[in-house]
Amino acid sequence: MLVKLDSETYPDTYFAGAYWGPRKESPEECARRTAGFLNLLAECDPFLAHWYKPAKSRRDARKHPLMPPDMPTLAEMFRRGVNRERGGPVFEDLGFSFWFDNGGTRRDCAALRIHCGGYAEAFSNSCFLSLPSEGANAERIFTASVLAEVVRSMALAWEPEWVSALSRTHRDLDDKDGKADVWLGWVTYLARHRGSVPPLPAPVRIEPVEDKGTLIILTPERFTVANPEHVALARRVRELLVRAGLMPPISV
Repeated sequence: MLVKLDSETYPDTYFAGAYWGPRKESPEECARRTAGFLNLLAECDPFLAHWYKPAKSRRDARKHPLMPPDMPTLAEMFRRGVNRERGGPVFEDLGFSFWFDNGGTRRDCAALRIHCGGYAEAFSNSCFLSLPSEGANAERIFTASVLAEVVRSMALAWEPEWVSALSRTHRDLDDKDGKADVWLGWVTYLARHRGSVPPLPAPVRIEPVEDKGTLIILTPERFTVANPEHVALARRVRELLVRAGLMPPISV
């Protein structure tokens, strides 16, 4: 899908994000979850099987692969990403951050931003995967089957409250005022403890993720906000999930 900005047309961009509340974890525990996630992600698509440590240039980065995952290396990267004021003490309750990508070009790149181990009150941990915006890799990944496996991988590795895979235009449609606590994506995961997913209208597909939660896949074809039937379906599904207590209503 293309979006128009300032009289120019750009490809829409997709992402998948997993989110969970306060959870105290060490750099080693964050590394273990990351290693498991990277191994699961590699099975989703070949484009998601190569990752590199941050470096000054892409050429330098390719000299330092993160695959196969090495626990001491990942733990050290999280340790370096501790939250602190310059020259001041470490804020342990704010956890650790780690950014890296798969060495692709500007519009043909996947990148991961992980923030975990935070346990401050009302803190939000996350794993955010940005995806390529155009090209053969984007076309191959932007399918219900691949994105469902990406979301499933996030759910298994991070045990989050929720996960959503969607385009940015879809997110802006679902959360116009930026007040939604959970985004309803093309593919969405909701943790089991939130409650049971009710029957949803066709063509929505519901799949279990082991004993952890549920995947909700809105359409087998690519979801696009340009399709009024897709938009109407998403609104109906959100209404049903709010009514079932699985999603809080969007505050106004």
